[in-house]
Amino acid sequence: MTNCLFFGDSITYGEYDGILGGYVDDLKRYSHSKYYNENTNEVNCFNLGIGGETTVGLLNRLENEIKARLSPDENLVFFFYGANDLAIKNNEEIVSLHDFKHHIETSINLTQNYTPHIFLISILPIASEIDGVVVASGKLRTTERIKLFNQQLKEIAEAYQISYLDIYSVFESRKAELISKDNVHPNEKGYALISDLIKLILDKYL
Repeated sequence: MTNCLFFGDSITYGEYDGILGGYVDDLKRYSHSKYYNENTNEVNCFNLGIGGETTVGLLNRLENEIKARLSPDENLVFFFYGANDLAIKNNEEIVSLHDFKHHIETSINLTQNYTPHIFLISILPIASEIDGVVVASGKLRTTERIKLFNQQLKEIAEAYQISYLDIYSVFESRKAELISKDNVHPNEKGYALISDLIKLILDKYL
């Protein structure tokens, strides 16, 4: 039995997806269907996304969440953070790049006590309409900072020899098609694409 733990913010939670319920729910249906209908190995997907969360919140709950869901066999842990960390609010960084790096590295070090199978997912692009614009939530995001934080994630993954899923590059040329009307979250097509990319990983454990 393999347990997959998906930590993240509202994108992991599945906000703005009234069709699939988000990429984790889609993965849950996919893996359970394979198990029941094709007699594959059992793979369970746990949605541990919290809307608005940053890596500060992740560190506050990470170890307890992992301990509560450990499989005696295989465990996969996915981190999908940065969209809230990198935002600017009231002219201040919500989480600095330096602190973001520290939080992610601390999370990896904690997680390695339980499993070597750790995945970092890139931050998604935002629609051009809100690039450098303060939105209703009071947050300001820029493509420049997204690329900066993604580069940091990539470097961390290389240093720790763990997987980096560059979903940003897949989304970038198709933003108009894959991002919802709020200009931040994926739409149902975007969530389906994220799910399809992660299915390639889960297939190895089914």
